[in-house]
Amino acid sequence: MSLKFASNLSFMFNETSSIKERYKLAKDAGFKAVESGFPLNFPIKDILEAKRSADVEQILINVYTGDTSKGELGYAAIPGQEENFKKSINTTIEYAKALNCKKIHVMSGNVNKPTSANDNAYENNLLYAVEKFKTEEIVGLVEPISSAAAPNYYMNSFEKGLNIVKKINSPNLKLLLDVFHLQQISGSITKTIKELMPYIGHVQIAQVPDRNEPDTPGEINYKYVLSILEMEGYNGYVGLEYRPKSSSVKGLSWIQKYGYKL
Repeated sequence: MSLKFASNLSFMFNETSSIKERYKLAKDAGFKAVESGFPLNFPIKDILEAKRSADVEQILINVYTGDTSKGELGYAAIPGQEENFKKSINTTIEYAKALNCKKIHVMSGNVNKPTSANDNAYENNLLYAVEKFKTEEIVGLVEPISSAAAPNYYMNSFEKGLNIVKKINSPNLKLLLDVFHLQQISGSITKTIKELMPYIGHVQIAQVPDRNEPDTPGEINYKYVLSILEMEGYNGYVGLEYRPKSSSVKGLSWIQKYGYKL
């Protein structure tokens, strides 16, 4: 078995500011699949045209998060924002269906001091989303994000993420395991991958602390980590959610160096 890799268009190929143009650059670099954040300010037809023209698969899209200029990172855990959450889910599903994308990362939002009200809002909103996803044969993803990357993000713990996935207990809700965040939150990468594998719906990678390519200097031995994913039977795409240190294309040399191919 060999791992498959998907370019994250929100992080890679920033040689152009247009996410539409990044589809082509990813294809030209050899990628067969991509993932991205929500394509803010682009109508569905434009993104669909870019995807079709590049002839790549869209693996994952983030939920519409709100006004990013105000630091909004979703609504799921914010009481009083239930209608905005529902709209964000429905809007993102429209894009996902058009792109034939089967995974949506549901972002929880920023919460300064979480209380039980946030916990209840989060659970109820995920229950709403899961019913929608079930109808559309989409898998929702919960991603724990480190406080170093997003200081007030509600979903900042793999224990909390696993608990809610287990509690809702649906094939349409799984964990998004970003090894970059896992290392910053708790470490114990090998043990955590083995324990969480039955609940993992998607994997992303980047080096710690600078979020560059896996083979750049940092805390994680990615040749080893990727081998663990293989041994544990992970057969989905690995999202490359890293910031290229120089050129996006030059930075891809690590894939062959580690014994893989696009």
